Amino acid sequence: MRNLSNAMKKHLTIIILIIFTACQENQETTEEHGIKGLYEYDERVEKLVRKMSLEEKIGQMTQLDFSLLLDSADKKNMYQDPTYKLKLNKELAKELISKYYIGSFLNGIAFSSQNWFEFCYQLQEINLETHPNQIPIIYGIDHVHGANYIKEGTVFPHQINQAATFDTSLARNIGEITAAEACHLGHTWNFAPILDIGRNKFWSRFYETYGEDPWLASRMGESFIKGIQEYNGTKPYKMVACAKHFFGYSDPKWNYDRAPIEIAPQTLYEIFLPPFKSAVQAGVRTFMVNSAEINGIPVHANYDILTKLLRFEMGFEGVVVSDWEDIIRLHTVHKIASTPKEAVYLAIMAGIDMSMTPYTTSFCDYLKELVLEGRIPLDRIDLSVKRILKLKFDAGLFEQPYPTDKFFNKINRTEHQGINLSIARQSIVLMKNEKNILPLSKNQKILLAGPAAHSKRHLTGGWSYLWIATQDNFHPSDMLTLYDAMKKEFQSVELATDINTLRSKANSVSAIVLAVGEAPYAEGFGSINDLDLDKDQQLLIETALSTGKPVIVVMIAGRPRTIPTLYDKIHAMLWAGLPGTQGGIAIAEILSGKENPSAKLPFSYPYKQGKTLPYYHKFSEFSPMHPYQPHDERLRFWIAPFGHGLSYTQFEYSDLILSDTIVGAHVGLQTITARVTVTNTGKRDGKETVLWYISDEYGSYTRPVKMLKHFEKQEIKAGESVVFTFIIEPNTHLSYSAENGETLIEAGSFVLQVGGLSKRFVYAAEPEKP
Repeated sequence: MRNLSNAMKKHLTIIILIIFTACQENQETTEEHGIKGLYEYDERVEKLVRKMSLEEKIGQMTQLDFSLLLDSADKKNMYQDPTYKLKLNKELAKELISKYYIGSFLNGIAFSSQNWFEFCYQLQEINLETHPNQIPIIYGIDHVHGANYIKEGTVFPHQINQAATFDTSLARNIGEITAAEACHLGHTWNFAPILDIGRNKFWSRFYETYGEDPWLASRMGESFIKGIQEYNGTKPYKMVACAKHFFGYSDPKWNYDRAPIEIAPQTLYEIFLPPFKSAVQAGVRTFMVNSAEINGIPVHANYDILTKLLRFEMGFEGVVVSDWEDIIRLHTVHKIASTPKEAVYLAIMAGIDMSMTPYTTSFCDYLKELVLEGRIPLDRIDLSVKRILKLKFDAGLFEQPYPTDKFFNKINRTEHQGINLSIARQSIVLMKNEKNILPLSKNQKILLAGPAAHSKRHLTGGWSYLWIATQDNFHPSDMLTLYDAMKKEFQSVELATDINTLRSKANSVSAIVLAVGEAPYAEGFGSINDLDLDKDQQLLIETALSTGKPVIVVMIAGRPRTIPTLYDKIHAMLWAGLPGTQGGIAIAEILSGKENPSAKLPFSYPYKQGKTLPYYHKFSEFSPMHPYQPHDERLRFWIAPFGHGLSYTQFEYSDLILSDTIVGAHVGLQTITARVTVTNTGKRDGKETVLWYISDEYGSYTRPVKMLKHFEKQEIKAGESVVFTFIIEPNTHLSYSAENGETLIEAGSFVLQVGGLSKRFVYAAEPEKP
């Protein structure tokens, strides 16, 4: 600059300052609107994005329902006729793709593997012939408990049952089998797992969760994700998982699905966020967003949650998809957007990458207008498109976009059904067994009654072959109901289809089994005001009790329906949840004693619906003014707490030992090793799940009475002992979240609890520097 005049130097300095200021302002603007989001650079993606038109890019951000590809008559027939064959209307498909370049379709019901293969092949073929840049479609579907939308697919117990096994290897098995059976048919994107915390027992999607505990949900969820995404038995075909519904969705204040949520920030971070953090660490490729509002702000328009938290704090780099129609609902339901177009603006600027519209292309038109008007920068569009294209590259769709019929032999294998039955057996909780009434002798004469006694759909629940099955005709012909299974397991089983029949046959039997619970439901169609079992089924239980015969209740339901006036009167109870297509066999085998029950409740089963608190409640729930008195009818709140589950053998815990009573880096101890001995004191082999809890005696925020921090399940032979070990790592097991998300680990006393035993230890924090 020494050859320039002073005037020129001054002028150039001003220009440089203007440019520098503009760059700073642009950086602040892009950060404010989420444009500077996390994205791992990929040259294949960058090259493709440079070639795409604005319309193509917006098409990649759009997801439509598969029904838009069908004739109008087919949309009705497919839900009524189990033999219906899915038929693609090629003209409709070509029109949507050529005009809007749609990047994703979703949804379905139980069609055959051949039918799915043909449909997805034809759809992809039309897309690649029509799309100017030959970008493959990614198809999304809710295989939430196995390949539940493939007619021949393996349909496992729902997630609430999976959690009751306390076995993460089984969750991984389910992920692997789901991928093996579905990914090669064109089902590349699976909208699972559900990582919402099941605290609200009224919530209609409770059965889709891994229960009320964040540690359990985190471990099961990450195992499922790894199972799906790491499965390589159908190369080059892959499946990507979706962590949903981010986050806090499962605890609506007044119980109804998609209703407003009011949760303290500290609770959101400590209880509801951990499973989603674990999903990111497990490498999950996509997230789906909470449909509701949290503390007054709909999550689909919440930049703090979708960009600051998910992207910047958690480091998620993948695709964020809306839930069903939830962008337009910012206008029609939440009323924070005065027009549908404004709803699109709010959602995209908050951090949504793809809109599950799913029945309209208006999203494409609104988004194009917003870009052309300059309200949404093109960089913001490019960021989402890059994430979506990277997802498609990583899923192998550019390598092999077409499905194949070469892997049909992967579907419904004998070993898959064997694993399915094993999971069902390990998912059913023996809650009560007075005087060891169970197991029943195989030569006993048994009377079976109840609405779930001879029903397939009660065992599988929602999201099984149909979204909500109203009859059994879509279920496999060889699937056994509980009645079918019991007839194979016992010498004499009679079915009572009504109360009068029950009364008339009761005298001739030695025990009555009542299969009660809930018919299938899903989402808002399962919303209830009353957690009590309905009056007709309670009357059925009362009638059975009046006969004087032993009464065993089998609760087949997606949530813990309460029977407060009857629970103490019945002789035994199984919580069967929604145990899937092998559930009838599993229940029958537990009733007969062929299978020794090993499941434990992944939630606290309420006594009455007025107080349905989780096991990790605060100390202040009880005080000197209203102390906990388990035999006081007014203060009895559980019939069984989280972790409860009986066996046909007995386990005794002893010799809880800690390697030290103080831990902390500056005292030279990074961890404490805890050991406990568990002895099978009964006469038969059995599986036991050891649950390790830690209680923080004092904290800056009020602490729960205890929190699960480790679990392990092993089979223990009769008369033998096994030593279980838990290595306590302060950063992992003693920390918790503040209301701003900051991780706190505070010095003080902690109590380790396992199997009724406890030991106190101290965490010594590093002294503050002067």
